[in-house]
Amino acid sequence: MNAVNEAFVGAGDAGVLRLITAGSVDDGKSTLIGRLLYDSKGVYADQLDAISRAKHKRTRGDALDLSLLTDGLEAEREQGITIDVAYRYFSTPLRKFIIADAPGHEQYTRNMVTGASTAQAAIILIDATRAADGRLLPQTRRHSMIAHLLGIRHVVVAINKMDLVDWDRAVFERIRAAYAELAAGIGIAGFQALPISALNGDNVVSLSAHTPWYDGPPLLGLLEALPAGERQAGAPLRLPVQWVIRHDGDRADGLRGYAGRVASGTLRPGDAVVVQPSGVEARVRELRNYDGPVEAAGPGDTVTVLLDREVDVSRGDVLSHRDRPARVARRFEAELCWLDAAALNPARNYLLKHGTRLTSARVAAVHGRRDVHELQAVQPAEALQLNDIGRVTLAVRDPLPLDAYAEQPATGAFILIDGATHQTAAAGMVLAGQGEEAGPRG
Repeated sequence: MNAVNEAFVGAGDAGVLRLITAGSVDDGKSTLIGRLLYDSKGVYADQLDAISRAKHKRTRGDALDLSLLTDGLEAEREQGITIDVAYRYFSTPLRKFIIADAPGHEQYTRNMVTGASTAQAAIILIDATRAADGRLLPQTRRHSMIAHLLGIRHVVVAINKMDLVDWDRAVFERIRAAYAELAAGIGIAGFQALPISALNGDNVVSLSAHTPWYDGPPLLGLLEALPAGERQAGAPLRLPVQWVIRHDGDRADGLRGYAGRVASGTLRPGDAVVVQPSGVEARVRELRNYDGPVEAAGPGDTVTVLLDREVDVSRGDVLSHRDRPARVARRFEAELCWLDAAALNPARNYLLKHGTRLTSARVAAVHGRRDVHELQAVQPAEALQLNDIGRVTLAVRDPLPLDAYAEQPATGAFILIDGATHQTAAAGMVLAGQGEEAGPRG
């Protein structure tokens, strides 16, 4: 994240909500984000002038094509589709927002996974004209499944283009009922649905006179009320070590500290910690940041930890509280979102990036892949293809401190890398209670 974006996140004390728009192609995701930016006064005059003169705009006359505020690539404007994830930043008096516009085409599903990996909320758009009979498109189902797998707890279903079905409440209710059935099949605990027209701004920032039968808030009001949930109350400490810092190493009292960013939990001087995966225990003697000693460090804080005794700590290790450690394993089950054009090959070795540790891994077994239409695993499955989601068993060279992704994303997420091409092959999520405990290092 660049300095401007860091300043945006850090300014003031309003909560920051990270969200993503998802759904099928032409559901209106880019137009919706453009409408949010435009109606919340988050667009500069020169940006409006630029899109008004754009040669690829898809609106008639002097009407602004608000989708161009996010579709910035020439190929996107030529084809009228979103290809890459675009991030936009805006704020209201109540909250700051970081919003990602995800592609709708199936071939760019991996881009959607990237955008959704840091989101706290998802806006699933549905085109009312294409789902009026209650049948949802495959990408709507796939993106909803990915949002659930990535642990996004807040799902908003925006049923768009209601103006093209004459604001028919029966159409809205059919689509909402269809999504409720989908959510139950996937495991989404709850969602909120609302009728909108992103093109005209109905129910986006303010309520529309066209929907007297809708008694909820407009989309922006709904988003302002969602809990940010960036800091999990009572979560166990997880601090991946990024760097070992040495000063005055030639002296007996030289400083030796371990720097990293707290992923979850709170760390204080005097706390008993365990270095994972080695299992060595120590106590925190002091915490420091760039200003000097600090009394506590919480999620998102970058801190240097000084321990009360000399222990072996390296980049890739994780500091946890002694009474709530992560599970250490060399073999575990996970869900994979396959992102590479080359299919998964169980005979090959891959590189696995987990937190700050890089190790080698192989896929010991492919248990099945998820069928986006039937919402269940298809077995057997010999391999995973581009955009497939499947459950696998992984065997890794080095023991890893693991948590279930649903409980602790910091130590439950990883990526697989093709060692030959250096392409990101898959995004992975550790499953709960799956794995074989690792013994002593060999």
